[in-house]
Amino acid sequence: MEQVFTLTFLTGLLAAMMRMATPIIFGTLGEILAERSGVLNLGIEGIMLMGAMTGFLTTLSTGSLWLGVAAAAFTGIILSLLMALLAVWLGLSQHVSGIGITLFSTGLAMFIYRLAVGSPTNPPTVQPFTRTAVPLLSSIPVVGEAFFTQYSLVYIA
Repeated sequence: MEQVFTLTFLTGLLAAMMRMATPIIFGTLGEILAERSGVLNLGIEGIMLMGAMTGFLTTLSTGSLWLGVAAAAFTGIILSLLMALLAVWLGLSQHVSGIGITLFSTGLAMFIYRLAVGSPTNPPTVQPFTRTAVPLLSSIPVVGEAFFTQYSLVYIA
């Protein structure tokens, strides 16, 4: 049996971990901001799903990745304002309104996606961002490939 944990595998694993952690980092930053203002936002999962759907459909229809990112961020802002309105202004339970936003957004995102795309055998795809290499740092053997040859959103996060 060949050795599984080769240097190439570990480099790819580190790079994939950085890429996959990016949306979670953005969601965590939003949740930290909400909690610092005194709101427990349990609707973060639904907000992220709604933003992902909006961003994907915007990118699919316009072809602009940055416009898709802006649409996803705008959707997150609107739903976070709805959460703040329910919890702060109306004085509803933060737990109930957060779970309600999660359930509502999850169902609505799936419904809108099915309306826009349907249920094709091959789902539509968009071109991803191009990788950006940091000069000098990207040439470091393992760390350079994993951490300094990433997409621009990874660096922003």
